Amino acid sequence: MEFRTTVKTGENRGWLHHSDSVVLLGSCFSDNMGGKLHGALINAMVNPMGTLYNPMSIARGVQRLIDAEPVAGLDLFMQSGVWNSYDFHSRYSLPDKQATIDRMNQRIQQGHEALRQAQLLTVTLGSAIVYRLKATGEVVANCHKVPQHEFERTMATTEEMAQVLDQMLTALHTFNPDLRVILTVSPIRHIADGLDTNSLSKASLRVTIDKAMKNHRDYCDYFPAYEIMMDDLRDYRFYTSDMVHPSDVAVEYIWQAFQATYLDDHSALAVARCERIHKRLMHRPMSANAETVQRFNNDTVSVVRNLIKEYPYLAEHPELQKTLQTIR
Repeated sequence: MEFRTTVKTGENRGWLHHSDSVVLLGSCFSDNMGGKLHGALINAMVNPMGTLYNPMSIARGVQRLIDAEPVAGLDLFMQSGVWNSYDFHSRYSLPDKQATIDRMNQRIQQGHEALRQAQLLTVTLGSAIVYRLKATGEVVANCHKVPQHEFERTMATTEEMAQVLDQMLTALHTFNPDLRVILTVSPIRHIADGLDTNSLSKASLRVTIDKAMKNHRDYCDYFPAYEIMMDDLRDYRFYTSDMVHPSDVAVEYIWQAFQATYLDDHSALAVARCERIHKRLMHRPMSANAETVQRFNNDTVSVVRNLIKEYPYLAEHPELQKTLQTIR
C-alpha cells in the first residue's frame, strides 16, 4: 500500500556536468537551488539583477543581459532615500546615484558574460501577478515601496506570458546556441492575495510554460519543483515557520530530484565529494588550542589541493582559491 505520491521526472537527461557553468534566474527559489549548486562547487550565477517573479520582468531581464544594456541615470528614481531601478531588486539600491549605476552595470556585464558562457540556464516563474506603472504602462520587477496607486495590478494572461517566454527562448538560443534551459514554477506560495489567487497564478504559469516550450523542446525542459512540493511533500513539516517557504529538508529533497534528472553519471561522485568539502570550508574550529586549529587548517589545505588535483577545472574556483590564500 502506498501512502504518498512520488513525482516522476523521467529518465536522466544528463544535461549538467560538474564542470559546467549555470545561470539561475527568477523567484527566490532560484536562490535555494543556487545555494545547492554553490555547495557542490559548481560555477553558478544567481539572479544578477536580483529576485524576479513574473515572466515579463524575467524576459525583460534576460534581454537586458543578452544585449548588455547598461543602466543610465534616467532609468533611476529616488525612493526611501536610495536610488532605484524598476528592473532591479532593492538590494542594489544605494544612496549615491553613480554608485548605484556602477553597481547595477557591473552586474549586467557579469550576467552577460555568465549567460554567454553557460551550458545551463534555469528560470523559475514565481507569480502571474504583474504591476504596471500607470505613467508608462511598463511592467515592473519591483515596486520599491512606491505608493500602490501608482500601479495597476493585474494577472497576466497565459497568452501574453507565453508570447514573451517564447521570444525569450528564441533570443537565448540565438545568443548561446549551446545553452539548455530548464523552466520551473516556484513552490513558494504567494498567499498575501489569498490562496485562491495563488492557485490561479500557479496554474497560469504552468500552462504558460507548456505553451512556450512547444517550439523549443530540443533545448528546453520543465522541472516539476512545484509539483514535488505540492503533491509529494504535501505536509506542513516541509515548510518553514511562515508556512510559505520550503524548509531546508524540502529544498534538499528537490535538489536530489534535480540531480537525478539532470546531473550526468560522471558528476554524481564529484558533487557528493565537493558538498562534503564545502561543509568543511564553512566550518570554523572552536578550539582555543592553536595547534589543533593549525592542524585542522593544514588538513583543509591538503584536502583542497587533492580535490583540485583530481578535478583540475576547480583550480580557479574562488572559494578554493580563497582557502589556499588565507590558510598558511
